[in-house]
Amino acid sequence: MKTGTVYFFTGLSGAGKTTLGGEFYRRMKARKNDVVLLDGDQIRVVYGSDFGYSTAERKKAAGYDIRLCKVLSDQGIDVVYCAISMYDEVRDWNRANIPNYKEIYVKVKMETLYKRDQKGLYSGKVPEVVGVDLPWDEPKTPDFVIENDGQETPKYIVDRVEKQLGLC
Repeated sequence: MKTGTVYFFTGLSGAGKTTLGGEFYRRMKARKNDVVLLDGDQIRVVYGSDFGYSTAERKKAAGYDIRLCKVLSDQGIDVVYCAISMYDEVRDWNRANIPNYKEIYVKVKMETLYKRDQKGLYSGKVPEVVGVDLPWDEPKTPDFVIENDGQETPKYIVDRVEKQLGLC
């Protein structure tokens, strides 16, 4: 059986992972049925209050998330996964254990994130914000880097991602 591909959209909160990953998913879903969209924030709801926001809890939750992605891809399902995944060790595990793994880094300048601040995370009122209070390992070997500071539309960005990944 053919394995699926995990398309991992990663970056800081407010970078546009869910917007871009959602557009990417909609296009893939129009071409094939065996594709799912998983978002880190939505998966947290599934876990209930089992995980907090400490470094150890974030690593554990990331491990659960990506193992779910692997289980699905092992069954031939393509997975579009959108999450911060702030640690090199998580992304290294992905590369070592998921045969068809594509990492898309949604990179945004901090000043842009402070301006956007859709979730109110960069206002200084929320503790344990990745990239502010908590360190994170910027992706070092992504398959594709998206500079998403608002110069291009999500549609145009996803066009470029699809071309880069040979999907169109």
